[in-house]
Amino acid sequence: MDFNYSDTLTHLMGHVIKLHRQSVDLLIQEHDVYPGQPPLLLRLAEQDGQSQKELAHKLQVTPATLTVMVNRMQRTGLVIRKPDPVDQRVSRVFLTAKGRQAVDAVKEALQQIECKCLENFSLEEKLLFRRLLWQMHENLQAFKRENT
Repeated sequence: MDFNYSDTLTHLMGHVIKLHRQSVDLLIQEHDVYPGQPPLLLRLAEQDGQSQKELAHKLQVTPATLTVMVNRMQRTGLVIRKPDPVDQRVSRVFLTAKGRQAVDAVKEALQQIECKCLENFSLEEKLLFRRLLWQMHENLQAFKRENT
């Protein structure tokens, strides 16, 4: 059996993820939210005032990458940094009012694109698809644990 990359699940999933991200980015660009920033906004919406170290860990990015993201978001008025009251060496990141509006826009965009993605799916197909994706996630997590 010949290997044809364009027939692989990896190829198709990569295209779907890319289109999903581009579609969300299109909907949120008017709110000064740039590609890569929605996960940070959503993490802050869950728990405002996290340290940059905590955020970098949760987003699985390096502290340097997170610093660049926060700097850009601070320039556009989405977040502010405040020193930790207990440890002045630690910077905590907080959403501004504009940042909270951006979070709402991100959530709305994600819901809109998810609806579009699943537009012609029955409820049963949506549930099955979610279960299959979750199983793939678990399989790959197990593979990672076994090989690291």
